[in-house]
Amino acid sequence: MRKIISYNVNGLRAAISKGFVSWLQHANPDIICLQETKLQPDQIDQRIFENLGYTCYWHSAVKKGYSGVAILTKILPDKVVTGMGIEKYDAEGRFLRADFGDVSVVSVYHPSGTTGEVRQAFKMEWLFDFQMYVNNLIKERNKLILAGDFNICRLWIDIHNPTQNQNTSGFLPEEREWFQGFINDGYIDSFRFFNQDPHHYSWWSYRANARANNKGWRIDYNIVTKSLENNLIGASILSDALHSDHCPVTLDILFD
Repeated sequence: MRKIISYNVNGLRAAISKGFVSWLQHANPDIICLQETKLQPDQIDQRIFENLGYTCYWHSAVKKGYSGVAILTKILPDKVVTGMGIEKYDAEGRFLRADFGDVSVVSVYHPSGTTGEVRQAFKMEWLFDFQMYVNNLIKERNKLILAGDFNICRLWIDIHNPTQNQNTSGFLPEEREWFQGFINDGYIDSFRFFNQDPHHYSWWSYRANARANNKGWRIDYNIVTKSLENNLIGASILSDALHSDHCPVTLDILFD
């Protein structure tokens, strides 16, 4: 069994200052996919992870202190691919793939549209380009694990106040329609595969004591191709991890 974690750390250096490394040692995933690392690889001493047995792979944004994804893994990959080959997205450090035998693990950070119309339009372009790219990828790599921050609540039960947020980026009807269409292309939302209960979230605003009151959004996922359905063992949300405004989401899965 392999344990995979996806975690938007909202600044890896900040997360480290809040005890992230000790937490990682205790959680002990085989692979952890990070989003919003907000650093260049030379801005961190990677030995803190290497000492725990991890090899580190990074895809940072051109703009310093912005975006960025990483994969830290105790299993050496056969191949690592940085970006999707689309310059406007790759410049923002949003997609990193590692191949382990016939299984590929991706750390992905979908854009947010919360800053206005321009970025919302960019987000929608990304969503459709991402879908096209991944659907082409599965023709060669048909066992995919897409671990990351999708910046969309997929279902009505994935947000604490759905009625009030239907005009809010992250829960817009067109975003949810896109997500369902993506799932229909042959993917599984691993957490919902095992758990259909409401009130399970992975992100909370820093405002109004939202986390303490569990007024959150589930926007972080481990999405897998249906070809891996029989390999799924379990999935969970680790809401007690407090290094970010997000929390880690886990996937237990069988692969060599």
